[in-house]
Amino acid sequence: MNFRRFLHLGVVTTLLIPVLPGQKKSGIDVAGIDTGCKPCADFWRFANGLWMDRNPIPGNQSGWGVMSMVREGNTERMKVLLEAAGAAKAPAGSNTKKIGDLYTACMDTGAIEKAGLKPLERELGQVARVGSVKDLLALLVEFQKNSPFGPVVIFGRQDAKNVSETVASVGAAGLSLPERDFYFRDDERSKKIRAEFVVHVAKMMTLAGAEPSVAATQAEEVLAFETKLAQPRLTLVQRRDPNATYNPLGMKGTMELMPSFDWKASFRSLRIPEGTQVVVSEPAYLGAVEKEFTATPLATWKTWMRWKLVEAGAPYLTKAFVDESFRFGGTVLTGVKEQQPRWKTCTALVDGTLGDALGEAFVRKHFPPTAKSQMNTLVENLRVTLRQQLEESAWMEAETKKNAIDKLNAFRAKIGYADRWRDYSAVKIDRGDLVASLESASEAARMYELAKIGKPLDRNDWGMTPPTVNAYYSPTKNEIAFPAGILQPPMFDMEADEAANYGAIGAVIGHEMGHGFDDQGSKFAASGDLRNWWTPEDRKKFEARAECVINQFNTLDVGEGLRHNGRLVVGEALGDLGGLKLAYRAYKRALQGKEAPVIDGYTGDQRFFLAFARVWATQLRPESTRLRLQTDPHPLGRFRAIGTLQNMPEFHKAFQCRAGDAMVRPIDKKCDLW
Repeated sequence: MNFRRFLHLGVVTTLLIPVLPGQKKSGIDVAGIDTGCKPCADFWRFANGLWMDRNPIPGNQSGWGVMSMVREGNTERMKVLLEAAGAAKAPAGSNTKKIGDLYTACMDTGAIEKAGLKPLERELGQVARVGSVKDLLALLVEFQKNSPFGPVVIFGRQDAKNVSETVASVGAAGLSLPERDFYFRDDERSKKIRAEFVVHVAKMMTLAGAEPSVAATQAEEVLAFETKLAQPRLTLVQRRDPNATYNPLGMKGTMELMPSFDWKASFRSLRIPEGTQVVVSEPAYLGAVEKEFTATPLATWKTWMRWKLVEAGAPYLTKAFVDESFRFGGTVLTGVKEQQPRWKTCTALVDGTLGDALGEAFVRKHFPPTAKSQMNTLVENLRVTLRQQLEESAWMEAETKKNAIDKLNAFRAKIGYADRWRDYSAVKIDRGDLVASLESASEAARMYELAKIGKPLDRNDWGMTPPTVNAYYSPTKNEIAFPAGILQPPMFDMEADEAANYGAIGAVIGHEMGHGFDDQGSKFAASGDLRNWWTPEDRKKFEARAECVINQFNTLDVGEGLRHNGRLVVGEALGDLGGLKLAYRAYKRALQGKEAPVIDGYTGDQRFFLAFARVWATQLRPESTRLRLQTDPHPLGRFRAIGTLQNMPEFHKAFQCRAGDAMVRPIDKKCDLW
């Protein structure tokens, strides 16, 4: 959505040209624009200021923005579907029956209160009966079967260097705080979070039956033990390197790292074929855990396991557990003061548990075939445009350029929903027992994923459910996916002018395509294999261009002395920069040489950039801002808009921004990809 306004001596004048008969609507809520802010000073505020003033963060949210509104609308649509399913006399075993019963079970807080801690009694009893390290290790093997539980997790994934095969992967698990560095940062905020974590664990253990004084001691033990588990873990930045987490050690090598754990018994329990390749994400971590089997007292292991069971079950137990889970996870970590209404919690639960069953109903009602067709047209236009960009690139050698185009040509695009819906016949849902229903669904999902190991790759499955307001790129599958949930106005509006759609969803499409060529995706070839396809010189040039973006985000002033970690957000920032430039060129191509109409007083170029900035109309609570800066590979919404547009001459021309304006990055620091 490009708006075209002309700036002269700091005064904005708008071309007031009427909309022609039969012309599409703008697709932009111009009433949300803050014309009191100069677009070349802070375009994010200019594009979104009045909208944000009228849409403050609700009490039950950590942040709020345009995509939050889309998500809220989808949640309400799902609620209608679930309430209808719950009231329907659907056949036993049908998906309608299952989603209705699961939603009903979640909403039945009376039954949940009556059950108390009973849903966890069996697992807690198993932990209580552990009398030796041998018993502990046997229980850790057993707990792998349903929800992966313990310091490590076994799952299936594509072999990054032979993506046609699905292999067994061993990942690091076990931490309760958001990520590794939360255990070691020495600033006051981090210290406070650790102190609150100890209080939180103690309250949970007390609710689970421990005496308060005992629970307090146990909480200190949990923090100390998890700090030891965190020490050998890779940082978030280190894990961005796919080569660092690809360690094909096989069964023999894995057993050598952690010989006390019965890997063969666990693989038999999970029905993983013998001889399957085993890839370990963090070998040093497995070696450290092995030492803790003898270095850490058995009583501490049992306390920690009890804590992890209670932590995992708390959101589905009595109100006291739910309230304390929210107090720490919601209020302490993100600043949220109010809980979501129960129906929103239950809607999200069904979406996350039986996503294809609910998604099929959602798509039938809210995503017509014409929307999928129009999205396919957008995707293919961006693909053609990116191919042209690559062909015209002045800095890539012919060999690298050919490989890049081969990769682009191999992209698979998934739009809306899967070609084949998942079979949930193995899932048993009891509307009178929420936890038992979730255990059945969890085990079925776990075995479904593990069953892929040793079999040919199935490209049908998605990484998100159809109602999700998001999108993704998978480097090993070399595919981009856009769920039906994000393809709703104002992100995607079939009745809106091309500028609106190319500036909003077009930039998202370009962003996901760009991930195929960011600091991570660029290490994967057209086949999806983790393999270098760059010439040495071109790789150096690419890394220099990525370094420009890293430096930009390291220096952007977030406020209160805060900064992004450029090496954490570089992939997403590259996706934004390359994606918006790609979407702009595709928009121009879609016009076929014609002049875009002026709608609501804004030219096509101006509306294009307005649409992009409106996507990132997001405001956050201070606690959530700090949490995201520490853990999220995405820049904050405001800076996704500002940081990207600072590098775009096309934007500067549309608003006549000049050197020295805040929205214009100095020429010697301007970042570009292709």
